[in-house]
Amino acid sequence: MSSLLSSVSGIITTDSLLLAESKLRQAKVRVTQARKEVLSVLLVQRRALSHTEMQDALPAMDRVTLYRALDCLAEVSLAHKITGDDRVFRFSGHQMSSQPDSQHPFQAQEKGVTQHQHGHFQCTRCAQVFCLEQPDASHTLRDQLQATLQATSAKGFQIHNIEVTIKGWCARCQ
Repeated sequence: MSSLLSSVSGIITTDSLLLAESKLRQAKVRVTQARKEVLSVLLVQRRALSHTEMQDALPAMDRVTLYRALDCLAEVSLAHKITGDDRVFRFSGHQMSSQPDSQHPFQAQEKGVTQHQHGHFQCTRCAQVFCLEQPDASHTLRDQLQATLQATSAKGFQIHNIEVTIKGWCARCQ
């Protein structure tokens, strides 16, 4: 178990569990202990975690329950599911909200579903994936790319999902 994750269970507090429960209720999803714990771990992390890393952080939870909780959280946009070059799914709860607002500029509202739209940084040495801050909070990444597509006369495209990943070495691997 990595040193980062070995401290996760100590970071999950009553406050983080209450925040997770509140977000689950806002998303109108059934609140279970597993979902609260999984979301709690995601909310305290500053990077996306793989299923294996989540299993290390929550060793008492069985794998199937963990998979189901992660899928549920991704489905209701409380977690962001990121696919790495290694074809491993990673999940992030960083800066997530069940409702779009000015505090969460990385989200796009489409047909009643809140989507987490922003770029990522993936370290090519350790494979960790980090969510990137968006400097121009007045426009989402989706809006910027849609404008680019329209400007290049690529009409007829309809954006459903955006995956932008910048690759390099994280501070720890340099």
